[in-house]
Amino acid sequence: MIRRFGETPEKGRKYTQRPGAYVLLPRGRSLLVTWYDDGLNPELQLPGGGIDPGESPVTALHREVFEETGWLITAPRRVGAFRRFTYMPEYDLWAEKICLIYRARPVRRMGPPTEAFHEALWMETADAAALLGNDGDRHFAEMHLGSL
Repeated sequence: MIRRFGETPEKGRKYTQRPGAYVLLPRGRSLLVTWYDDGLNPELQLPGGGIDPGESPVTALHREVFEETGWLITAPRRVGAFRRFTYMPEYDLWAEKICLIYRARPVRRMGPPTEAFHEALWMETADAAALLGNDGDRHFAEMHLGSL
């Protein structure tokens, strides 16, 4: 069973399963994170996102990290998973997000994020662990912090 973080699912509400791949990108004592701000739901996030049908989690991870940060990564290694139940306003969808968490090495910035409303930020790991927008992301950032 995958550990759940966040809100308890509402009885009678239909949730669509939405698998995604997300990553801890350390450099020294810092993490590369994404600031998402569409003017409605600003949030600090681990880079990553949904896995498209027919796409492997690692392929999705590379694509999403590039779109959200402009960085290329190498050596992704899965460190855990969690699920959370949430409303995704950008899709008008109630989702059971299955979040696969990786650790990888950022190797080169190719340019700014290509996905709208995203900004790549380097942040002290301790600050990221406190400020990430969901409990699951914070949990894995805290685990990483404990390994420093």
